[in-house]
Amino acid sequence: MKRHTVGEIMTTDVLSVHETTGFKEIVETLAELRFSALPVVGDDGRVLGVVSEADLMYKVELAGDRTPPRLLQRKRERTARAKSGADIAKGLMTTPPVVIEAHETVATAARLMDTERIKLLPVVDRGGRLVGVVTRRDVLRQYLRADDEIRREVIDEVLVRALWIDPTDLVITVDRGVVALSGPLDRHSEIAIVVNLVRMVAGVVGVLNHLCYRYDDTHGPARPMEFAA
Repeated sequence: MKRHTVGEIMTTDVLSVHETTGFKEIVETLAELRFSALPVVGDDGRVLGVVSEADLMYKVELAGDRTPPRLLQRKRERTARAKSGADIAKGLMTTPPVVIEAHETVATAARLMDTERIKLLPVVDRGGRLVGVVTRRDVLRQYLRADDEIRREVIDEVLVRALWIDPTDLVITVDRGVVALSGPLDRHSEIAIVVNLVRMVAGVVGVLNHLCYRYDDTHGPARPMEFAA
């Protein structure tokens, strides 16, 4: 079955900022590109961190704040005060960077972005050097796939190549990303496998399962069935 990877959806023509880039230049770059974050790299191209609008906001939030720092500060407060006083990317960025490699799946990227609550994910090579970025918009772009393209992948990659199932007796339609499956499979146990794999196809919004089976192999020896709900 085809694995859709980060390398297929990432943006390779991407700008980054050097660790010595100044605050104002970072703001100007974010505004010009309409990005919410940028990777920060060193002289060797390795990703050192990510600087986001949220990192830059500390300078605005704490501007003119003359309250003496407490002896025992929470980590967030210490971080906020440090970033509010920084004027180059090295002091503004969030570290360590959350990164991913191009061979990882799109699903892995989506889970990582959700878990870490980030909008931009730098893509690196094995040496940690920047080769691209993935955004939430890139991940969601798979849902723009044409219905015909999704249907071909369901038939060719899921049924034929992955499961060796002859699709001749099956009816497979796709409407705005929703895949409808009907017709008989040989065994009852195959239904759940087919449905789960179809859900994993890039661009599939949902699956309508109307499949039936010829033999029930879920309770002892397989026995013929006339239909299944």
